[in-house]
Amino acid sequence: MSPGNHDAVRQAEPQPPLPDEIQELFPKKTVFISNPSMIEIHGLKILIYHGRSLDDIAPLIPGAYRNPHVVMIELLKKRHLSPIYGEKVPLAPEEEDHLVISETPDVLHCGHVHTVGVGSYRGIYLINSGTWQDQTEFQKRMNIVPTPATAVFMNLQDLSPKIL
Repeated sequence: MSPGNHDAVRQAEPQPPLPDEIQELFPKKTVFISNPSMIEIHGLKILIYHGRSLDDIAPLIPGAYRNPHVVMIELLKKRHLSPIYGEKVPLAPEEEDHLVISETPDVLHCGHVHTVGVGSYRGIYLINSGTWQDQTEFQKRMNIVPTPATAVFMNLQDLSPKIL
């Protein structure tokens, strides 16, 4: 489980895993990771990033909130998960920039914008998961229409994503 901007961790990115007192509320087999994190499942490298910086880039791309994978392509082109400094994403002053995409993933997974998107870029699969929450007042003001109760299933054998 990776944190995001609504969780009990610092707002600045990168974000550490949820604190121990929160982790204790979950089943023992739950795995807690930082935001962002590169994980490997059956040899597949998956870069997990909550996706808060999509809010910085989306206004520059028409229809971006309806097609979040298009914004994710920009992250890959820039090889950075938060390529615009000084906008909405607070960045922690770290010795190393943990938002640089130094290793090419097989899959980039985000979710912040609450809309489902699936695509690919130069052999990298892009998945932006939706939400389980209906449209909020904030989203109405921003003209964001979420896709609640929609999940993406990815077959790890043939890497085919399917929107459920």
